[in-house]
Amino acid sequence: MQVELLAPAKNKNIAIEAINCGADAIYIGAPQFGARKNVPNSLEDIKEVVEYAHKFWAKVFIALNTILSNSELDEAIDLVLKLSEIGVDALIIQDMGLLERIMEMKISTPIHISTQCDNYLAEKVKFFNEIGVSRVVLARELSLEQIKTIHNENPNLELEAFIHGALCVSMSGQCYLSQFIGGRSANRGECAQPCRKKYTVINTNGEVIKKDFYALCLKDFNASNCLNEMINSGVYSFKIEGRLKDLSYVKNIVSYYRQKLGKGCSSGISNPQFTPNPEKSFNRGFTEYFLRGRTNCFNQESPKSKGEYLGEVIEVKKDCFKLRTDKVIHPQDGIYCKGFGFAVNKVKDGFVYPNNTQSKLIVGDKLWRNYDAEFEKEVLRPVKRQIALDVIVDLDDNNKPFIKLIDEDDVVITHNILTIEKANNPEKMKENFIKQFSKTGESDFYIKEIKISAELPFMPVGEINTLRRELFEILMQERIKIYNASIRQAQGPMKHIQYFQEEVDYRANVHNSYAKQFYEKCGAKVLEPSLETKTPIRRIELMRCKHCIKYALNMCKNKAQLLLRDELGKTYPLNFDCKNCEMKIMSY
Repeated sequence: MQVELLAPAKNKNIAIEAINCGADAIYIGAPQFGARKNVPNSLEDIKEVVEYAHKFWAKVFIALNTILSNSELDEAIDLVLKLSEIGVDALIIQDMGLLERIMEMKISTPIHISTQCDNYLAEKVKFFNEIGVSRVVLARELSLEQIKTIHNENPNLELEAFIHGALCVSMSGQCYLSQFIGGRSANRGECAQPCRKKYTVINTNGEVIKKDFYALCLKDFNASNCLNEMINSGVYSFKIEGRLKDLSYVKNIVSYYRQKLGKGCSSGISNPQFTPNPEKSFNRGFTEYFLRGRTNCFNQESPKSKGEYLGEVIEVKKDCFKLRTDKVIHPQDGIYCKGFGFAVNKVKDGFVYPNNTQSKLIVGDKLWRNYDAEFEKEVLRPVKRQIALDVIVDLDDNNKPFIKLIDEDDVVITHNILTIEKANNPEKMKENFIKQFSKTGESDFYIKEIKISAELPFMPVGEINTLRRELFEILMQERIKIYNASIRQAQGPMKHIQYFQEEVDYRANVHNSYAKQFYEKCGAKVLEPSLETKTPIRRIELMRCKHCIKYALNMCKNKAQLLLRDELGKTYPLNFDCKNCEMKIMSY
């Protein structure tokens, strides 16, 4: 079964490089309304990305996954219509008001329900499936068994799951801590990342359990050892997190998973000029999260990148140190140790000379490299993606020579060869033709085989090269024509059905009147609007997490009430649902 490798893109350049490295699809932000507010892209740039991706039958998804006010909905719909006209392959949305408007207007661009909709419960995924959307992006916290159950109940629904990158500690779409603290809403693309700050855990008597540590900071997701199990559980699209990540990160991680997954559902092969290694890109240590059950998924030491493990310090001098390692260290490398970092000035006689004092380093310290200067140079070399092509020269029914091009997707074009002059040396002509036609260079194709079953007329070298370029262009136009006609699937009709809950509160993120209308049409009473509209006066849940501080502190059997205290001295009660192994951070 061919599956989809889905890559993030901060901008046009990264999108194109992700495609070159083998992504079957990319997701990118529009000018507005994406959950990464700081990485918008113009419609002109999106159009360029779409045109480039479709050459390889790769897809472009647009993230419109914030909740919207009434005043923003008209603008959002206008944007949706423009994106549909450009030919994007799907819209990723969270706001049910936007979904309601799209349903009203019968817009045909496929709809993907964002992970921001908290797609954790099987009942919710089934609801969206029965509404008629094209895809649901699953919650990161699901286990393989839960994913399999969801797939078995919705066998025809495309399921998308994360496989790599940063993890939100809260269930997606259910994090209100940033909004509560400073009015920066995660659901509006403005998260201040309070989960990457230091906290102190205390009990109700004020006794400190653990002081000033990163209580909510998680390691980064890495499901590379679970890919076959995820496929067997029903995952179709494998999503890399990272719309804020730089070019090097995206190229490395996309290339790594392309090699792990093998041939994808788009066309062409990529040949990166480096050996992909996820440890060499930004990471806080890796976790499989809950795919195979609860694990040590937290990083209480630092939210900074650790990178790849180097080895142990075996000697420290005034201005240098020696490390036991099997890796080569380069000048300008970045080194991480115990929450702090430094750069390498030089390496001489086995000693590493850092760019600042190493009074913090002691013998026995373990070091990681979070920036490999030589690797970065390799990663930034151009990567070319090309589509396999067979060339056949034969005679038609009228005994006239013709050229047939057949690409790896069985797209075919033919071209009659006008016989003007017979070749004096047919074998030499054949050799010249094969040699020149094989020079695909920077084109989008590479020659897999050339089979010549008819005598070629005399053709100068320049004429062969011109013919090759013209035929490649005709073949590409035919590919795009076929893609637009059949590969790019339109969204089917959607309908309102009974919601799986009778009532919804602020956690349904109802931020506009159309969202309220949507839930009511689906038989659910909306008790209150979004937290961004109005903060309830009662104590509320600010975060719902599968990560558990009690578990992280080895206190599962301790019945004490715990509180989380931030650096400003504000405290947040912690509620523990031990039956479901979940933690809730409550408002004060």
